[in-house]
Amino acid sequence: MNRRTALLGAGGTVAIVASGAAGFALWSGASKDSWKEAIKTIRDPIEPGLTGQDAIHELVRYATLAANSHNTQAWRFELAPATITLLPDLTRATPTVDPDDHHLFASLGAAAENMVQGAPLLGLSAVPRFDADGDGRIVLALSPGAVMATPMAEAIPKRQCTRSLYDGQPIPAANLEAMAAAARNDGVDLLLLTERSAIDAVGALIIQGNTIQMGDRAYIDELKQWLRFSYAEAVSSADGLFSHTSGNPVLPGPIGRLLFDVVATAASENTKYLAQIASSSGLAIFVSTQNDRAHWIAAGRAYQRFALQTTVLGIKHAFLNQAVEVPKVRQRLAEHLGLGQRRPDLIVRFGYAEDMPSSMRRPLADVIV
Repeated sequence: MNRRTALLGAGGTVAIVASGAAGFALWSGASKDSWKEAIKTIRDPIEPGLTGQDAIHELVRYATLAANSHNTQAWRFELAPATITLLPDLTRATPTVDPDDHHLFASLGAAAENMVQGAPLLGLSAVPRFDADGDGRIVLALSPGAVMATPMAEAIPKRQCTRSLYDGQPIPAANLEAMAAAARNDGVDLLLLTERSAIDAVGALIIQGNTIQMGDRAYIDELKQWLRFSYAEAVSSADGLFSHTSGNPVLPGPIGRLLFDVVATAASENTKYLAQIASSSGLAIFVSTQNDRAHWIAAGRAYQRFALQTTVLGIKHAFLNQAVEVPKVRQRLAEHLGLGQRRPDLIVRFGYAEDMPSSMRRPLADVIV
């Protein structure tokens, strides 16, 4: 009975798609051009020689290119002559998948690190300070410095979470060491797993977490709020998870949401993630020494440096955080890794693959307050 219902649902959806295919093709063509132009503008490299407010705005643009959960971009920026203050935007929190705002503050750390790395491109130095007693803001003190174009700074507009199959080829030892060195940070350890048995053991916990999440109606409802299925939706919202960036079809929003309810099951998602894990060269697990906002931010900064270094080396990466997002599975992961009371913060797979389409970012006018 269940299989028959699924087939009937799929057939009905195909009929809907087919009936509107011609109109959608014409409509999506113009929207695709707008999306491509928006992506180019968002990810243009910083122009050398900028000063004053122009330079500060470009540094904020680079900050917004940091990784962030569900691409919610839960940040705001206050500008002053010698500081940029990075604030959490709790109106964009995801309380089901991230009830303690761990990922949100890790994302703030990643954005702060992009400014630290990008500032020398503009002849600036940016030194971040976390306000532990306040609302979780990060204040970056700006001062003049040498103009310097480092490989990691130049990787900022190129970095992406590549949600595709990798080729499974091993990473040279020298590259693994460079990735680990980039991530080193007081208060955060990095575990690099490259042995297949170790990868598969953690992979089994990722699948456990994903199964629980896909069976949670609240999780699904929250996720769907951030899904974007068409070029027009991606451009108009300038946030969220656009289907095209993970290799899924571009469809009108209503049809995409209908299809998602039919095909996005625990079984189908588990099959996808198992294939992604099997194709990966390794897993990187970031572990904080303490479970507080300051260390979540530190984990985000460590991840961002790792991500920029992998980009420099031509290595792709993507998050597989299900095992750290479900508390009881996170505890099993900590026990499996022998972490004691320490919290595993982030899980990232890595390997070699081609670029995927990049994700959108909101205009600076929407994030500068």
